[in-house]
Amino acid sequence: MKVFVFSYRDFDEAEPFAQVSEELGIELGVSPEKPTMETLHLAEGYDAISIFTTPINEEMMAELSAMGIKMISTRTIGYEHVDLDAAKKYGIRVSNGSYPPDNVADFAIMLMLMATRKVRQMMQRADLHNFSLQGNLGRDFSSFTVGVVGTGRIGATVIEHLSGFGVKILAYDVRQNPTVAQRAQYVSLEEIWKQCDLITFHAPLLESTFHMVNAESLQQMKDGVVLVNTGRGGLIDTEALIEALASGKVGAAGLDTVENEFSMYYYNLENEPFLHQQLATLKSFSNVIVTPHMAFYTENGMRGMVSSSLHSIQLELTGQDNPWRVL
Repeated sequence: MKVFVFSYRDFDEAEPFAQVSEELGIELGVSPEKPTMETLHLAEGYDAISIFTTPINEEMMAELSAMGIKMISTRTIGYEHVDLDAAKKYGIRVSNGSYPPDNVADFAIMLMLMATRKVRQMMQRADLHNFSLQGNLGRDFSSFTVGVVGTGRIGATVIEHLSGFGVKILAYDVRQNPTVAQRAQYVSLEEIWKQCDLITFHAPLLESTFHMVNAESLQQMKDGVVLVNTGRGGLIDTEALIEALASGKVGAAGLDTVENEFSMYYYNLENEPFLHQQLATLKSFSNVIVTPHMAFYTENGMRGMVSSSLHSIQLELTGQDNPWRVL
């Protein structure tokens, strides 16, 4: 079995890829290049490809099919960058990855605390040797009502870890988890908007969740609400968020993911024109913390992504049950 790895990083992925491929008897080909119409030829002669966050569109899917590629495994939980309709059309199977939920959950809580205590503003001032108190007054997190939107593995872990902070926790999901219900109260999405001082997002990006935070839902929220997103950028309408930040409706935000981040995050663009105007605007607010979609990025998280990618390919192509299959 031969697997070609695109967007391969030798500084952190080399060891786990070597270890897991040897364990599974998989022959690897690797390249730091992302998959494009100009680089897909590198996977000629392979059975499957492993990718990261680069979009795979219908034109690329047709080329992969012509090359005999049977499967695409993305080393991410999210798979919205893969055109599933095109994959189905060309008979290419698709799987996603997984990693322990603690890394993202703890990162989300870190953003909550940083946002409520104005840590970014404090650090910016300290860099200028401004150690004054005025304007840095934080909010008492333990008095908050926190809403958790999405109670899958990560959302449930956020709730478990938050339970030690003394906050009141409300939760929303289309499927209620009995274990979560022991620590949080399930309510409607409208009640989340109305009651919560802080809302953290851990829902998948679906047609039903796209722009769930928009001008209308923002108006239903408390004045000064804090928003934290370590889920998917498309859950939040960025233009509506910018307007709400400018008006003070949103008091602070911690964003590990934003809309239209593909082909930007995970690349060094310091010497190139910065064309993501919405992100530039968000970064201009001192009460907004932006991190480049790295909540997952721990030793265990990275190893889990590599391992799940190769294991899913091995299971799928040998006709076994594949728990990571999305198509």
